[in-house]
Amino acid sequence: MGLKDYESKRKFPETPEPEPGPPHKGNRLIFVVHKHAARALHYDLRLELEGVLKSWAVPKGPSLDPSVKRLAMMVEDHPFDYKDFEGVIPEGNYGAGSVIIWDKGYWRHPGDSSGEASEALLKEALEKGNLKFVLEGEKLRGEFALVKTGMASKSWLLLKKKDVHATGANIAGDKRSVVSRRTLEDVAVSGEQSPPKQAKMDRMRREEAMEEGELADAPVAPMPRHVRPMLATLIKEPFDDEEWIFEVKWDGYRVIAEIMDGKVSLYSRNLLSLDEKFAPIRDTLRKLTFEALLDGEIVVVDDEGYPDFQMLQDYRKSRKGHLIYYVFDLLHLGGHDLTNLPLMRRKELLRKVLPSLPGIRFTDHIWKNGIAFFNVVSEKGLEGIVAKNLRSVYRTGKRSLQWLKVKTHDTQDAVIGGFTEPGGLRKHFGALVLGVYEKDDLMYIGHTGGGFSAKTLAEIRGRLEPLIRRTCPFKIEPKTNRAVTWVEPDLVCEVNFHGWTADGVMRQPTFVRMRDDKSARDVMREKPPAGGEDTGGAP
Repeated sequence: MGLKDYESKRKFPETPEPEPGPPHKGNRLIFVVHKHAARALHYDLRLELEGVLKSWAVPKGPSLDPSVKRLAMMVEDHPFDYKDFEGVIPEGNYGAGSVIIWDKGYWRHPGDSSGEASEALLKEALEKGNLKFVLEGEKLRGEFALVKTGMASKSWLLLKKKDVHATGANIAGDKRSVVSRRTLEDVAVSGEQSPPKQAKMDRMRREEAMEEGELADAPVAPMPRHVRPMLATLIKEPFDDEEWIFEVKWDGYRVIAEIMDGKVSLYSRNLLSLDEKFAPIRDTLRKLTFEALLDGEIVVVDDEGYPDFQMLQDYRKSRKGHLIYYVFDLLHLGGHDLTNLPLMRRKELLRKVLPSLPGIRFTDHIWKNGIAFFNVVSEKGLEGIVAKNLRSVYRTGKRSLQWLKVKTHDTQDAVIGGFTEPGGLRKHFGALVLGVYEKDDLMYIGHTGGGFSAKTLAEIRGRLEPLIRRTCPFKIEPKTNRAVTWVEPDLVCEVNFHGWTADGVMRQPTFVRMRDDKSARDVMREKPPAGGEDTGGAP
Protein backbone atom coordinates (compact mmCIF):
# COMPACT_ATOMS: atom_id res chain seq x y z
CA MET A 1 0.00 0.00 0.00
CA GLY A 2 2.94 2.33 0.71
CA LEU A 3 2.80 5.68 2.51
CA LYS A 4 1.25 7.89 -0.18
CA ASP A 5 -2.22 7.63 1.37
CA TYR A 6 -0.80 8.40 4.80
CA GLU A 7 1.00 11.49 3.54
CA SER A 8 -1.93 12.78 1.46
CA LYS A 9 -4.27 12.77 4.49
CA ARG A 10 -1.99 14.79 6.75
CA LYS A 11 -0.91 18.41 6.94
CA PHE A 12 2.68 18.62 8.08
CA PRO A 13 3.83 20.31 10.25
CA GLU A 14 0.37 21.14 11.67
CA THR A 15 0.12 17.61 13.07
CA PRO A 16 2.78 16.20 15.43
CA GLU A 17 2.52 12.82 13.72
CA PRO A 18 5.78 11.61 12.14
CA GLU A 19 6.41 12.27 8.47
CA PRO A 20 7.19 9.30 6.20
CA GLY A 21 10.78 8.15 6.43
CA PRO A 22 12.91 5.40 4.91
CA PRO A 23 11.66 1.82 5.39
CA HIS A 24 12.82 0.10 8.56
CA LYS A 25 14.55 -3.24 8.75
CA GLY A 26 15.28 -5.02 12.03
CA ASN A 27 15.75 -8.54 13.38
CA ARG A 28 12.30 -8.78 14.91
CA LEU A 29 8.95 -7.33 13.89
CA ILE A 30 7.21 -4.97 16.28
CA PHE A 31 3.54 -4.25 16.84
CA VAL A 32 1.75 -1.39 18.58
CA VAL A 33 -1.87 -0.77 19.54
CA HIS A 34 -2.87 2.88 19.71
CA LYS A 35 -5.98 3.97 21.59
CA HIS A 36 -7.45 6.90 19.73
CA ALA A 37 -10.20 9.33 20.77
CA ALA A 38 -11.12 10.74 17.36
CA ARG A 39 -14.74 11.26 16.24
CA ALA A 40 -15.36 7.94 17.98
CA LEU A 41 -13.20 6.09 20.45
CA HIS A 42 -11.37 3.17 18.82
CA TYR A 43 -8.13 1.18 18.82
CA ASP A 44 -5.56 0.99 15.99
CA LEU A 45 -3.69 -2.28 15.56
CA ARG A 46 -0.39 -1.70 13.76
CA LEU A 47 1.83 -4.59 12.59
CA GLU A 48 5.29 -4.01 11.17
CA LEU A 49 5.73 -5.55 7.72
CA GLU A 50 8.00 -4.55 4.83
CA GLY A 51 9.35 -1.57 6.75
CA VAL A 52 5.97 0.06 7.50
CA LEU A 53 3.11 -0.46 9.94
CA LYS A 54 0.14 -2.28 8.41
CA SER A 55 -2.87 -0.80 10.23
CA TRP A 56 -6.42 -1.74 11.17
CA ALA A 57 -8.97 0.36 13.06
CA VAL A 58 -10.68 -1.84 15.66
CA PRO A 59 -13.77 0.03 16.98
CA LYS A 60 -14.29 -2.08 20.10
CA GLY A 61 -10.66 -2.96 20.65
CA PRO A 62 -8.87 -6.31 20.89
CA SER A 63 -10.22 -9.08 23.09
CA LEU A 64 -8.57 -12.06 24.80
CA ASP A 65 -11.84 -14.01 24.63
CA PRO A 66 -11.81 -16.63 21.81
CA SER A 67 -15.60 -16.43 21.54
CA VAL A 68 -15.48 -12.74 20.60
CA LYS A 69 -15.00 -11.53 17.02
CA ARG A 70 -13.95 -7.92 16.55
CA LEU A 71 -14.49 -5.92 13.37
CA ALA A 72 -11.17 -4.53 12.07
CA MET A 73 -11.13 -2.08 9.17
CA MET A 74 -7.87 -1.96 7.23
CA VAL A 75 -6.59 1.61 6.82
CA GLU A 76 -3.55 3.22 5.22
CA ASP A 77 -0.05 2.04 6.08
CA HIS A 78 1.73 4.16 8.70
CA PRO A 79 5.47 4.93 8.88
CA PHE A 80 7.56 2.82 11.21
CA ASP A 81 8.25 5.83 13.45
CA TYR A 82 4.54 6.01 14.24
CA LYS A 83 5.22 3.23 16.79
CA ASP A 84 6.44 5.93 19.21
CA PHE A 85 3.67 8.46 18.58
CA GLU A 86 1.61 9.57 21.55
CA GLY A 87 -0.06 12.95 21.81
CA VAL A 88 -2.83 15.13 20.45
CA ILE A 89 -3.71 15.46 16.77
CA PRO A 90 -5.04 19.04 16.53
CA GLU A 91 -8.56 19.98 15.45
CA GLY A 92 -8.83 20.45 11.71
CA ASN A 93 -6.47 17.57 11.00
CA TYR A 94 -7.27 14.03 9.92
CA GLY A 95 -7.99 11.88 12.99
CA ALA A 96 -8.06 14.85 15.39
CA GLY A 97 -7.98 13.72 19.01
CA SER A 98 -5.86 12.17 21.74
CA VAL A 99 -3.67 9.12 21.09
CA ILE A 100 -1.89 6.84 23.57
CA ILE A 101 0.21 3.70 23.11
CA TRP A 102 -2.18 1.21 24.70
CA ASP A 103 0.10 -1.79 24.06
CA LYS A 104 3.29 -2.68 22.22
CA GLY A 105 5.74 -5.53 21.76
CA TYR A 106 6.79 -8.04 19.13
CA TRP A 107 4.78 -10.17 16.73
CA ARG A 108 5.69 -13.30 14.80
CA HIS A 109 4.37 -16.19 12.74
CA PRO A 110 3.12 -19.13 14.88
CA GLY A 111 5.66 -21.40 13.15
CA ASP A 112 8.65 -19.17 13.92
CA SER A 113 9.45 -19.29 17.64
CA SER A 114 12.47 -16.97 17.35
CA GLY A 115 10.54 -14.32 15.43
CA GLU A 116 13.49 -13.69 13.11
CA ALA A 117 12.17 -15.54 10.03
CA SER A 118 8.51 -14.48 10.13
CA GLU A 119 8.24 -11.70 7.58
CA ALA A 120 7.89 -13.80 4.42
CA LEU A 121 5.38 -16.15 6.06
CA LEU A 122 3.29 -13.28 7.42
CA LYS A 123 3.34 -11.39 4.10
CA GLU A 124 2.04 -14.44 2.28
CA ALA A 125 -0.73 -14.99 4.86
CA LEU A 126 -1.74 -11.30 4.67
CA GLU A 127 -2.07 -11.51 0.89
CA LYS A 128 -4.33 -14.55 1.27
CA GLY A 129 -6.56 -12.72 3.71
CA ASN A 130 -6.00 -15.18 6.57
CA LEU A 131 -3.28 -13.87 8.84
CA LYS A 132 -2.42 -15.95 11.91
CA PHE A 133 0.15 -14.48 14.29
CA VAL A 134 1.46 -14.41 17.85
CA LEU A 135 1.64 -11.20 19.91
CA GLU A 136 4.20 -10.74 22.68
CA GLY A 137 3.00 -7.53 24.30
CA GLU A 138 2.32 -6.24 27.79
CA LYS A 139 -1.47 -6.59 27.53
CA LEU A 140 -1.94 -8.78 24.45
CA ARG A 141 -0.23 -12.15 24.38
CA GLY A 142 -0.77 -15.40 22.52
CA GLU A 143 -2.09 -16.34 19.10
CA PHE A 144 -4.51 -14.18 17.12
CA ALA A 145 -5.91 -14.13 13.61
CA LEU A 146 -7.03 -11.46 11.15
CA VAL A 147 -9.48 -12.90 8.61
CA LYS A 148 -10.64 -10.91 5.59
CA THR A 149 -14.42 -10.94 5.09
CA GLY A 150 -14.36 -10.42 1.29
CA MET A 151 -11.77 -10.33 -1.48
CA ALA A 152 -12.30 -6.64 -2.33
CA SER A 153 -13.26 -5.54 1.15
CA LYS A 154 -11.20 -3.66 3.73
CA SER A 155 -13.26 -5.35 6.43
CA TRP A 156 -11.52 -7.99 8.52
CA LEU A 157 -12.29 -9.88 11.72
CA LEU A 158 -9.84 -9.95 14.62
CA LEU A 159 -10.00 -13.16 16.67
CA LYS A 160 -8.17 -14.61 19.66
CA LYS A 161 -7.12 -18.25 19.41
CA LYS A 162 -7.59 -20.66 22.33
CA ASP A 163 -4.33 -20.89 24.28
CA VAL A 164 -2.99 -20.29 27.78
CA HIS A 165 -3.38 -16.52 27.34
CA ALA A 166 -7.08 -16.68 26.45
CA THR A 167 -9.43 -15.19 29.04
CA GLY A 168 -12.90 -13.72 29.34
CA ALA A 169 -11.60 -10.77 31.37
CA ASN A 170 -12.28 -7.28 30.05
CA ILE A 171 -8.85 -5.90 29.16
CA ALA A 172 -10.37 -2.58 28.06
CA GLY A 173 -10.49 -1.73 31.76
CA ASP A 174 -6.75 -1.00 31.62
CA LYS A 175 -6.91 2.47 30.11
CA ARG A 176 -3.32 3.66 30.55
CA SER A 177 -0.46 3.90 28.11
CA VAL A 178 2.20 1.20 28.51
CA VAL A 179 4.83 3.87 27.81
CA SER A 180 3.81 7.03 29.69
CA ARG A 181 1.13 5.54 32.03
CA ARG A 182 -1.14 8.40 30.93
CA THR A 183 -4.81 8.10 29.96
CA LEU A 184 -6.39 9.69 26.90
CA GLU A 185 -7.71 12.45 29.13
CA ASP A 186 -4.28 13.06 30.64
CA VAL A 187 -2.87 13.47 27.14
CA ALA A 188 -5.74 15.74 26.07
CA VAL A 189 -5.40 18.23 28.92
CA SER A 190 -1.59 18.29 28.96
CA GLY A 191 -1.10 18.80 25.22
CA GLU A 192 0.58 21.94 23.88
CA GLN A 193 -2.42 22.63 21.66
CA SER A 194 -5.45 24.63 22.78
CA PRO A 195 -7.59 22.91 25.47
CA PRO A 196 -10.00 20.32 24.07
CA LYS A 197 -13.62 21.33 23.67
CA GLN A 198 -15.84 20.35 26.58
CA ALA A 199 -18.19 18.31 24.40
CA LYS A 200 -15.29 16.25 23.08
CA MET A 201 -13.95 15.63 26.58
CA ASP A 202 -17.43 14.58 27.74
CA ARG A 203 -17.78 12.18 24.84
CA MET A 204 -14.35 10.68 25.45
CA ARG A 205 -15.08 10.10 29.14
CA ARG A 206 -18.45 8.59 28.36
CA GLU A 207 -17.13 6.29 25.64
CA GLU A 208 -14.34 5.07 27.88
CA ALA A 209 -16.76 4.45 30.72
CA MET A 210 -19.08 2.53 28.42
CA GLU A 211 -16.48 0.36 26.73
CA GLU A 212 -17.65 -3.24 26.49
CA GLY A 213 -17.64 -4.83 29.92
CA GLU A 214 -18.05 -1.61 31.90
CA LEU A 215 -21.86 -1.77 31.70
CA ALA A 216 -22.32 -5.40 30.70
CA ASP A 217 -24.23 -6.14 33.92
CA ALA A 218 -26.22 -2.89 33.88
CA PRO A 219 -29.50 -3.59 32.06
CA VAL A 220 -30.72 -1.38 29.23
CA ALA A 221 -33.75 0.56 30.46
CA PRO A 222 -35.44 3.93 29.96
CA MET A 223 -34.34 6.58 32.41
CA PRO A 224 -36.83 6.79 35.32
CA ARG A 225 -38.44 10.12 36.16
CA HIS A 226 -39.25 11.72 39.52
CA VAL A 227 -37.01 9.44 41.57
CA ARG A 228 -37.04 9.61 45.35
CA PRO A 229 -33.50 9.25 46.75
CA MET A 230 -32.14 6.45 48.91
CA LEU A 231 -31.90 7.49 52.58
CA ALA A 232 -29.43 6.72 55.36
CA THR A 233 -30.24 5.37 58.83
CA LEU A 234 -29.09 7.34 61.88
CA ILE A 235 -26.59 5.66 64.23
CA LYS A 236 -24.95 6.94 67.40
CA GLU A 237 -21.21 6.48 66.85
CA PRO A 238 -18.75 6.41 63.94
CA PHE A 239 -16.84 3.20 63.21
CA ASP A 240 -13.93 1.76 61.21
CA ASP A 241 -14.56 -0.99 58.67
CA GLU A 242 -12.76 -2.12 55.49
CA GLU A 243 -16.11 -2.80 53.81
CA TRP A 244 -17.31 0.80 54.17
CA ILE A 245 -16.51 4.27 52.80
CA PHE A 246 -17.25 7.59 54.47
CA GLU A 247 -18.41 10.89 52.95
CA VAL A 248 -19.12 14.36 54.35
CA LYS A 249 -22.78 14.89 55.26
CA TRP A 250 -23.42 18.21 53.55
CA ASP A 251 -25.72 20.84 55.04
CA GLY A 252 -27.89 21.57 52.02
CA TYR A 253 -30.67 20.32 49.74
CA ARG A 254 -30.65 16.69 48.58
CA VAL A 255 -31.13 16.99 44.82
CA ILE A 256 -31.75 14.53 42.00
CA ALA A 257 -30.68 15.76 38.55
CA GLU A 258 -32.26 14.28 35.43
CA ILE A 259 -30.20 15.01 32.30
CA MET A 260 -31.79 13.94 29.02
CA ASP A 261 -31.97 15.29 25.45
CA GLY A 262 -30.20 18.51 26.41
CA LYS A 263 -32.71 19.21 29.18
CA VAL A 264 -32.07 19.21 32.93
CA SER A 265 -34.58 18.77 35.74
CA LEU A 266 -33.57 19.39 39.36
CA TYR A 267 -35.85 18.37 42.21
CA SER A 268 -35.80 17.72 45.95
CA ARG A 269 -36.45 14.52 47.86
CA ASN A 270 -40.14 15.45 48.01
CA LEU A 271 -40.16 15.98 44.20
CA LEU A 272 -40.29 19.78 44.50
CA SER A 273 -38.80 21.43 41.40
CA LEU A 274 -35.59 23.34 42.09
CA ASP A 275 -34.92 24.40 38.50
CA GLU A 276 -35.42 28.11 39.13
CA LYS A 277 -34.13 28.17 42.71
CA PHE A 278 -30.78 26.77 41.56
CA ALA A 279 -30.80 27.87 37.92
CA PRO A 280 -26.97 28.21 37.70
CA ILE A 281 -26.58 24.49 38.49
CA ARG A 282 -29.29 23.57 35.99
CA ASP A 283 -27.69 25.70 33.28
CA THR A 284 -24.23 24.21 33.91
CA LEU A 285 -25.52 20.64 33.75
CA ARG A 286 -27.08 21.42 30.36
CA LYS A 287 -23.54 21.36 28.99
CA LEU A 288 -23.41 17.60 29.52
CA THR A 289 -23.90 15.77 26.24
CA PHE A 290 -25.12 12.44 27.60
CA GLU A 291 -28.13 11.03 29.41
CA ALA A 292 -27.63 10.57 33.16
CA LEU A 293 -29.42 10.53 36.51
CA LEU A 294 -27.38 12.05 39.34
CA ASP A 295 -27.83 12.12 43.11
CA GLY A 296 -26.14 14.70 45.28
CA GLU A 297 -26.44 17.70 47.58
CA ILE A 298 -26.63 21.36 46.62
CA VAL A 299 -24.97 23.66 49.13
CA VAL A 300 -23.76 27.22 49.37
CA VAL A 301 -20.32 27.60 50.91
CA ASP A 302 -18.68 30.76 52.19
CA ASP A 303 -15.26 32.02 51.12
CA GLU A 304 -13.59 29.55 53.49
CA GLY A 305 -15.49 26.58 52.06
CA TYR A 306 -17.94 26.08 54.91
CA PRO A 307 -21.60 25.35 54.06
CA ASP A 308 -24.17 27.96 55.09
CA PHE A 309 -27.80 26.83 54.91
CA GLN A 310 -29.22 30.31 55.39
CA MET A 311 -27.25 31.58 52.40
CA LEU A 312 -28.50 28.55 50.48
CA GLN A 313 -32.15 29.41 51.22
CA ASP A 314 -31.58 33.04 50.27
CA TYR A 315 -29.37 32.34 47.27
CA ARG A 316 -31.94 33.05 44.55
CA LYS A 317 -32.34 36.62 45.83
CA SER A 318 -28.96 37.41 47.35
CA ARG A 319 -26.54 35.42 45.15
CA LYS A 320 -24.20 35.43 48.17
CA GLY A 321 -21.71 32.58 48.63
CA HIS A 322 -20.63 29.88 46.21
CA LEU A 323 -23.31 27.51 44.89
CA ILE A 324 -22.03 23.93 44.50
CA TYR A 325 -23.65 20.64 43.54
CA TYR A 326 -21.74 17.83 45.28
CA VAL A 327 -22.58 14.71 43.26
CA PHE A 328 -22.10 11.38 45.03
CA ASP A 329 -24.05 8.80 43.01
CA LEU A 330 -24.91 7.83 39.44
CA LEU A 331 -28.20 5.95 38.96
CA HIS A 332 -28.55 5.88 35.18
CA LEU A 333 -26.10 6.39 32.33
CA GLY A 334 -26.62 6.35 28.59
CA GLY A 335 -29.66 4.08 28.65
CA HIS A 336 -28.34 1.73 31.35
CA ASP A 337 -29.86 1.26 34.82
CA LEU A 338 -27.00 1.30 37.37
CA THR A 339 -29.00 0.97 40.57
CA ASN A 340 -28.16 -2.71 41.04
CA LEU A 341 -24.43 -2.22 40.55
CA PRO A 342 -22.29 -2.08 43.72
CA LEU A 343 -21.74 1.41 45.10
CA MET A 344 -18.05 1.55 44.21
CA ARG A 345 -18.77 0.61 40.58
CA ARG A 346 -21.28 3.47 40.41
CA LYS A 347 -18.84 5.93 41.98
CA GLU A 348 -16.01 4.87 39.65
CA LEU A 349 -18.26 5.42 36.64
CA LEU A 350 -19.38 8.77 38.05
CA ARG A 351 -15.78 9.91 38.51
CA LYS A 352 -15.03 9.00 34.88
CA VAL A 353 -18.01 10.67 33.23
CA LEU A 354 -18.51 13.76 35.42
CA PRO A 355 -16.59 16.60 33.75
CA SER A 356 -14.95 19.50 35.49
CA LEU A 357 -17.64 22.18 35.36
CA PRO A 358 -18.16 25.36 37.41
CA GLY A 359 -20.15 24.55 40.54
CA ILE A 360 -20.17 20.78 39.98
CA ARG A 361 -18.03 18.56 42.22
CA PHE A 362 -17.52 14.82 42.53
CA THR A 363 -18.00 13.81 46.18
CA ASP A 364 -14.91 11.90 47.18
CA HIS A 365 -14.68 9.61 50.19
CA ILE A 366 -12.47 8.13 52.88
CA TRP A 367 -12.07 4.35 52.98
CA LYS A 368 -12.18 2.36 56.24
CA ASN A 369 -11.19 5.08 58.74
CA GLY A 370 -14.58 6.40 59.78
CA ILE A 371 -13.71 7.41 63.35
CA ALA A 372 -10.78 9.65 62.44
CA PHE A 373 -12.80 11.16 59.58
CA PHE A 374 -15.73 11.90 61.90
CA ASN A 375 -13.38 13.62 64.37
CA VAL A 376 -12.02 15.88 61.62
CA VAL A 377 -15.53 16.70 60.40
CA SER A 378 -16.61 17.46 63.96
CA GLU A 379 -13.62 19.74 64.58
CA LYS A 380 -14.48 21.70 61.44
CA GLY A 381 -18.05 22.22 62.67
CA LEU A 382 -19.67 20.27 59.83
CA GLU A 383 -22.96 18.41 60.14
CA GLY A 384 -21.63 14.85 60.19
CA ILE A 385 -20.64 11.93 57.98
CA VAL A 386 -22.42 9.31 55.88
CA ALA A 387 -21.11 5.73 55.92
CA LYS A 388 -21.85 3.54 52.90
CA ASN A 389 -21.23 -0.14 52.34
CA LEU A 390 -18.92 -0.67 49.36
CA ARG A 391 -21.27 -3.25 47.86
CA SER A 392 -24.56 -1.47 48.52
CA VAL A 393 -27.05 -1.24 45.68
CA TYR A 394 -29.26 1.81 45.28
CA ARG A 395 -32.80 1.46 46.63
CA THR A 396 -34.87 4.44 45.50
CA GLY A 397 -37.06 5.96 48.18
CA LYS A 398 -35.89 3.51 50.85
CA ARG A 399 -34.11 4.13 54.15
CA SER A 400 -31.34 1.54 54.31
CA LEU A 401 -28.98 0.01 56.84
CA GLN A 402 -26.37 -0.13 54.08
CA TRP A 403 -26.15 3.67 54.28
CA LEU A 404 -25.68 5.15 57.76
CA LYS A 405 -25.33 8.68 59.05
CA VAL A 406 -23.58 9.97 62.15
CA LYS A 407 -24.30 13.54 63.23
CA THR A 408 -21.96 15.78 65.15
CA HIS A 409 -25.00 17.07 67.09
CA ASP A 410 -28.61 15.90 67.51
CA THR A 411 -31.07 17.28 64.98
CA GLN A 412 -34.63 16.31 64.12
CA ASP A 413 -36.98 17.24 61.32
CA ALA A 414 -40.41 18.09 62.72
CA VAL A 415 -43.88 18.86 61.40
CA ILE A 416 -45.42 22.10 62.66
CA GLY A 417 -48.87 21.29 64.06
CA GLY A 418 -49.59 24.56 65.83
CA PHE A 419 -48.21 27.66 67.53
CA THR A 420 -48.75 29.33 70.89
CA GLU A 421 -49.55 32.95 71.68
CA PRO A 422 -46.53 35.22 72.23
CA GLY A 423 -45.73 36.61 75.66
CA GLY A 424 -44.10 39.84 76.83
CA LEU A 425 -42.60 41.92 74.04
CA ARG A 426 -42.44 39.02 71.59
CA LYS A 427 -44.50 39.23 68.41
CA HIS A 428 -46.14 36.77 66.02
CA PHE A 429 -46.00 33.56 68.13
CA GLY A 430 -44.47 32.10 71.26
CA ALA A 431 -43.47 28.54 70.30
CA LEU A 432 -44.02 26.04 67.53
CA VAL A 433 -45.80 22.82 68.49
CA LEU A 434 -43.97 19.96 66.78
CA GLY A 435 -44.66 16.37 65.78
CA VAL A 436 -43.58 13.41 63.65
CA TYR A 437 -45.60 10.79 61.83
CA GLU A 438 -45.98 7.26 63.13
CA LYS A 439 -47.75 5.52 60.27
CA ASP A 440 -50.74 7.81 59.62
CA ASP A 441 -50.77 9.51 63.03
CA LEU A 442 -49.09 12.80 63.91
CA MET A 443 -47.44 12.37 67.32
CA TYR A 444 -46.28 15.21 69.56
CA ILE A 445 -42.49 15.44 70.19
CA GLY A 446 -42.15 18.85 71.86
CA HIS A 447 -42.30 22.56 71.22
CA THR A 448 -39.64 25.17 70.58
CA GLY A 449 -39.56 28.88 71.25
CA GLY A 450 -35.82 29.43 70.81
CA GLY A 451 -33.63 30.08 67.80
CA PHE A 452 -35.89 32.63 66.06
CA SER A 453 -34.93 36.08 64.87
CA ALA A 454 -37.50 38.83 64.50
CA LYS A 455 -37.39 38.22 60.76
CA THR A 456 -38.01 34.47 60.97
CA LEU A 457 -40.83 34.98 63.51
CA ALA A 458 -42.64 37.20 61.02
CA GLU A 459 -41.92 34.96 58.02
CA ILE A 460 -43.08 31.77 59.74
CA ARG A 461 -46.25 33.40 61.12
CA GLY A 462 -47.03 34.58 57.59
CA ARG A 463 -46.72 31.03 56.26
CA LEU A 464 -48.80 29.56 59.10
CA GLU A 465 -51.67 32.05 58.79
CA PRO A 466 -53.41 30.39 55.78
CA LEU A 467 -53.02 26.95 57.39
CA ILE A 468 -54.99 27.73 60.58
CA ARG A 469 -57.64 25.14 61.47
CA ARG A 470 -60.03 24.63 64.39
CA THR A 471 -59.14 21.06 65.38
CA CYS A 472 -55.91 19.59 66.74
CA PRO A 473 -53.96 17.62 64.08
CA PHE A 474 -52.18 15.42 66.65
CA LYS A 475 -53.54 11.98 67.52
CA ILE A 476 -53.28 12.91 71.21
CA GLU A 477 -53.75 16.60 71.92
CA PRO A 478 -50.64 17.93 73.71
CA LYS A 479 -50.75 20.26 76.67
CA THR A 480 -49.25 23.70 76.09
CA ASN A 481 -48.29 26.51 78.49
CA ARG A 482 -50.14 29.15 76.47
CA ALA A 483 -53.18 29.30 74.25
CA VAL A 484 -52.54 27.37 71.03
CA THR A 485 -53.63 27.84 67.43
CA TRP A 486 -53.70 24.63 65.38
CA VAL A 487 -52.58 24.50 61.75
CA GLU A 488 -52.65 22.04 58.89
CA PRO A 489 -49.53 19.84 59.34
CA ASP A 490 -47.89 20.84 56.04
CA LEU A 491 -44.72 22.70 57.03
CA VAL A 492 -41.46 21.08 58.16
CA CYS A 493 -38.69 22.61 60.22
CA GLU A 494 -35.41 21.35 61.68
CA VAL A 495 -34.41 21.68 65.33
CA ASN A 496 -31.36 21.01 67.46
CA PHE A 497 -32.04 19.20 70.73
CA HIS A 498 -30.35 17.35 73.59
CA GLY A 499 -31.77 13.86 73.59
CA TRP A 500 -35.16 12.25 74.17
CA THR A 501 -37.18 11.87 77.36
CA ALA A 502 -38.73 8.54 78.33
CA ASP A 503 -42.03 9.90 76.95
CA GLY A 504 -40.52 10.49 73.51
CA VAL A 505 -40.25 14.27 73.80
CA MET A 506 -37.19 16.26 72.76
CA ARG A 507 -35.11 17.95 75.45
CA GLN A 508 -34.44 21.66 74.86
CA PRO A 509 -35.27 21.83 71.14
CA THR A 510 -34.07 24.94 69.32
CA PHE A 511 -35.29 26.06 65.92
CA VAL A 512 -32.66 25.86 63.16
CA ARG A 513 -34.48 26.40 59.88
CA MET A 514 -37.46 25.60 57.70
CA ARG A 515 -37.16 22.55 55.41
CA ASP A 516 -39.15 23.22 52.27
CA ASP A 517 -37.37 20.34 50.54
CA LYS A 518 -39.01 17.72 52.76
CA SER A 519 -42.59 16.43 52.79
CA ALA A 520 -44.46 16.46 56.10
CA ARG A 521 -45.70 12.88 55.64
CA ASP A 522 -42.11 11.65 55.30
CA VAL A 523 -41.04 13.08 58.67
CA MET A 524 -40.42 10.38 61.25
CA ARG A 525 -38.66 10.21 64.57
CA GLU A 526 -34.92 9.78 63.94
CA LYS A 527 -33.44 7.45 66.54
CA PRO A 528 -30.62 4.94 66.13
CA PRO A 529 -31.69 1.27 65.90
CA ALA A 530 -32.25 -0.37 69.29
CA GLY A 531 -28.94 -0.40 71.14
CA GLY A 532 -27.29 1.28 68.15
CA GLU A 533 -26.07 -2.15 67.06
CA ASP A 534 -28.02 -3.01 63.93
CA THR A 535 -25.84 -1.27 61.37
CA GLY A 536 -26.12 -3.61 58.42
CA GLY A 537 -22.71 -5.21 58.78
CA ALA A 538 -20.75 -2.43 60.49
CA PRO A 539 -19.19 -3.19 63.86
